[in-house]
Amino acid sequence: MAFYSKNPRNIINNLKSKVGLWSLMKQSHGTCSYSSCLNTIHLHRFLPLTTLPQFTNPDSISHKKGHFPHFQRFQSTTTEKQIDSVPNGEQSQVLDFPGGKVVFSPEMRFLSESPSVYSQCYRVLDDNGQLISHSNFVPVSEEVAVKMYSNMVTLQTLDTIFYEAQRQGRISFYVTSIGEEAINIASAAALTSDDIVFPQYREPGVLLWRGFTLQEFANQCFGNKADYGKGRQMPIHYGSNKLNYFTVASTIATQIPHAVGAAYSLKMDKKDACAVTYFGDGGTSEGDFHAAMNFAAVTESPVIFICRNNGWAISTPTSDQFRSDGIAVRGQAYGVRSIRVDGNDALAMYSAVHSARHMAVNEHRPILIEAVTYRVGHHSTSDDSTKYRPANEIEWWRMARDPVTRFRKWIEINGWWGSEAESQLRSSIRSQDLSRVHGSGITKLGKQVLNFCCFPRGHSRLATIKGASTL
Repeated sequence: MAFYSKNPRNIINNLKSKVGLWSLMKQSHGTCSYSSCLNTIHLHRFLPLTTLPQFTNPDSISHKKGHFPHFQRFQSTTTEKQIDSVPNGEQSQVLDFPGGKVVFSPEMRFLSESPSVYSQCYRVLDDNGQLISHSNFVPVSEEVAVKMYSNMVTLQTLDTIFYEAQRQGRISFYVTSIGEEAINIASAAALTSDDIVFPQYREPGVLLWRGFTLQEFANQCFGNKADYGKGRQMPIHYGSNKLNYFTVASTIATQIPHAVGAAYSLKMDKKDACAVTYFGDGGTSEGDFHAAMNFAAVTESPVIFICRNNGWAISTPTSDQFRSDGIAVRGQAYGVRSIRVDGNDALAMYSAVHSARHMAVNEHRPILIEAVTYRVGHHSTSDDSTKYRPANEIEWWRMARDPVTRFRKWIEINGWWGSEAESQLRSSIRSQDLSRVHGSGITKLGKQVLNFCCFPRGHSRLATIKGASTL
């Protein structure tokens, strides 16, 4: 750090008030006086790099002992560690660089561009809802399991009805979560209400779990007078201050660094909570993702990154986005503990997020979860995914790998669910959803505008919509 001032004493006084430098000086073995620290600063201010003393013992470098003034961030108590051990007999080949201990080797060896073995994917339930032998998972009570399943069915039904409403012209846009219900609901179930969520746009299930009502969903999608955003946002851009759920933004991956900043704030305030951010595989192709990962690792912030690797960034497959072994290995490269999980296995997702939250909050560390899944629905109502992927592939994932069906089989095996309860649940949810759609419909003024702009004179399809509310 260079100081260009005629009065070094002013520098010290300024830093003392700004970053607590005076306390740092006092911590340096209790021997660093005001004047001696000034002398140290002056010495290294003018000495060129080549004339600095040569230290034979790495631990004797004074900047590691606090003699140089440096800015300290909020300290962690657990995760900041250096490699303190090296293979036996190689002590003479070790040098302690500022970035950590380095073990030298006479062999020239390049790191492979890809691992010889793919990262394992954590899974608890097989496709038939049976527990895989020797599975390691967090137990779930009957009450929580039934609520998880009910919310997954609710989300599935909600998507169907609002998708149909968009096709009928009642709302302008919609994004479904079909095929990704387990990621939504299971992750939400493993969090607490104090945890702050920074979503992308395919996580309405997290809001649903936290108590966002069907009416509130409808208000936002229709942009009526009861919408919290007063109709200024696109449909599906939900948000709730009360439920600690930041409003969805259309821009890809911008929420990821925001989550790290919020997590760092929670850490400084010593809150028993973490930040959680969701994004797709396409989001990891943005610079925001990489900046946020490094930001989180360096500041040791309690944040959980949940990547929905569903294979497609709209029409761009993952093979055109990256050559790495998925997303989880990127966390390791940044010094972030990571795991790959079967995103269609609700029990595995719940266990992974539950454990991740414990580590994030108690150890002050970021965690990356790569949830491997498949986007069964179109990217949005503006997309036709059959143009870039085969319809039979979509159908196979919808039928054979449906996360809702798999979880239902597991709770049925446990005796917690039956066909009668299933029938009652689906009938009740559909009737509630339909009533919310009819009760939240397009305003009178909105109908007039859309009729004028979208339909020929004398042809008023929107005028036939029933249940439209008035301003």
